[in-house]
Amino acid sequence: MSNIKHICIGSRHGVAKECVKQAELIAGYGVEGDIHAGQNHHHVSLIAAEDLQAAKFAIKPGRLGENIMLHGVDLNKLGIGSRLYLGDRVVLNVTQTGKTLQQPDNIVPVTGDYLMARYGVFAQIECGGTIRANDTIRVESLVPREQYQAVVLTISDRCSKGETVDTAGPAVAATLEESLNAHVYHSEIVPDDESMIVDKLRYYCDNYSIDLLLTVGGTGPAPRDVTPEASRRVIQRFTPGIDEAMRYASLAKTPFAMLSRGVSGIRGSTWIVNLPGSERGSVENLEAIIKALPHGLKKLRGHPADCDCCRPRTVTPKVASGQA
Repeated sequence: MSNIKHICIGSRHGVAKECVKQAELIAGYGVEGDIHAGQNHHHVSLIAAEDLQAAKFAIKPGRLGENIMLHGVDLNKLGIGSRLYLGDRVVLNVTQTGKTLQQPDNIVPVTGDYLMARYGVFAQIECGGTIRANDTIRVESLVPREQYQAVVLTISDRCSKGETVDTAGPAVAATLEESLNAHVYHSEIVPDDESMIVDKLRYYCDNYSIDLLLTVGGTGPAPRDVTPEASRRVIQRFTPGIDEAMRYASLAKTPFAMLSRGVSGIRGSTWIVNLPGSERGSVENLEAIIKALPHGLKKLRGHPADCDCCRPRTVTPKVASGQA
């Protein structure tokens, strides 16, 4: 049976959390009395006892800074958007799987890995309540870890004010689900404000396990079209081939495609791509690159295996004329 093995609460940073018999989880806030409550959207941290046993490292509960050590749930299968039910009423929504080494554990790395970076899961509290050691846990609304995660941001002053209906964002989300089998974790409308766009890009790239972040709109020459400027402030590694492919495909249909200033690139483990703001243009641009995205996203996730296009070609030695 899947259940809570230990509950841990800490009142200070950098100090191992202490085991308690029960805790109050507050929706939208965190674990009552815990140092991390109310500080961010990662309200609860979890780790599976089986993963620590597999790592062959004896660790006292709370030493990694986790709130809940559980038993009987394979956290490695949970992607963001998966939901966990704890006890009678508490509901958690997974927001991040693992964490970067810029957020290290307060414990020495094991074989080059930090255990929370490798095995930890972080979640928001959707429905609060009291949890106790040995309470049951069940997984509902499972989003497989291997499924690509996406966020779609529609950039539009008029849509953000409710003056017009956003049709491009939903069309892009539907294309991602149908053609890439992606899980669209969130869709949102943001005004044409450079600082707000930068904040949203950083927020999703740095705090969620998102593979692909698509912006829709704000790529033209109008004074309020600042999506490329905002993206350049956030992107760490640019991928100009994607931009070129989208413009090339669009030019076959309209000369106005050359006016698009959209950019693309990588921040951390998230790929950012700017799409134009019209429903037709955004979908056509996405379709121009979507066949290449699975390979790129797989590599971005750190997949070590070569695919057919990367595998070295085998050369058969030629036999000289007259030789057996």
